Amino acid sequence: MSEQTVTPGAGGTPAEAAATAAPATAVAPEKAEVPAAAVAPEEAVATAAPAPHPVPEGAPPLPDAPPVVPVADDAAPRPPRQVLRAVARWTAAALAFGVLGTGTAFGIASLERNDVPGLATEGDGRWDYPDLSLPALPAGSPRPFSPGNPAEIHHADLRELLLPAPAGAKPDKKLTGGWISTETFLDAYREQDRRSVAQLLKDAAPRHIAARGWTMPDGTASRIYLVRFNSTAFASRIIDDLNVGSSAGTPLARTDTTDLDPGWGSANDIENLSSFVFTEQAPFGAEHVRQAYTLAGDTIALVVHERPGKRESARIPFQQTLILQNQLLA
Repeated sequence: MSEQTVTPGAGGTPAEAAATAAPATAVAPEKAEVPAAAVAPEEAVATAAPAPHPVPEGAPPLPDAPPVVPVADDAAPRPPRQVLRAVARWTAAALAFGVLGTGTAFGIASLERNDVPGLATEGDGRWDYPDLSLPALPAGSPRPFSPGNPAEIHHADLRELLLPAPAGAKPDKKLTGGWISTETFLDAYREQDRRSVAQLLKDAAPRHIAARGWTMPDGTASRIYLVRFNSTAFASRIIDDLNVGSSAGTPLARTDTTDLDPGWGSANDIENLSSFVFTEQAPFGAEHVRQAYTLAGDTIALVVHERPGKRESARIPFQQTLILQNQLLA
């Protein structure tokens, strides 16, 4: 039995207050001397309650005491319903995440390695490009897509924004990474279309044209042209005037039927740039051509991969070249 603390009243000690509140009741000596620790729990429950106080004359009878319900010693208290509901919710969530994680792992395992971003390896045909770095800017000049450059102007030397050739490449003697003339740029197009393209360039008045080219050991010839205009409006106008968009527009030299490249996805796009990627469809001529235009503020880029023979120009090196060049322009 637990001890209870009784706060003394104003009438004196607890013993005196009890003696005053009720008449003395005879207590058997053997009952009075039994310590609380010597009574078993069962006996404590079964022990008769002390005699009730006498009821004043005329008062209604007292109600019977509520029955005592015995409690087993090993019975554990039931947890609150809120705890049970929380456990049920967490269990359901754990099962759901377990199923989702298993499905995701299975989905990734079923994909080709090259289809999983970040898991492609150098054995997938990518070229070995050197480490890239952005060129220095003139003092006080912002980057093309920074908040301080709403006109999206490239202030860096255009030649330094050209992608360098990869390892094992044989440099193009005409496209060495320096400035080129409008006539050299027009060589990229079919002969019958060069006059019309020349007129478009004359109207748009580009400021500079730089280009670099090379040939890889498998025979793939790569060419990159960067054309900078006086404003983004002129650069965007050239893309429109060449009819580049849902189609490749004005055909390049040595191309036949060129359509949008289904292998290029939105995941390859870079913020602030617009790329239009195309590939020559079979049956093609003596070579297979992949090409892409990128609109980057005041500058457009034309990237071309051309492979002679009946085999297609490899998709992965072409996309790699385009993405790296776009990163330099962004």
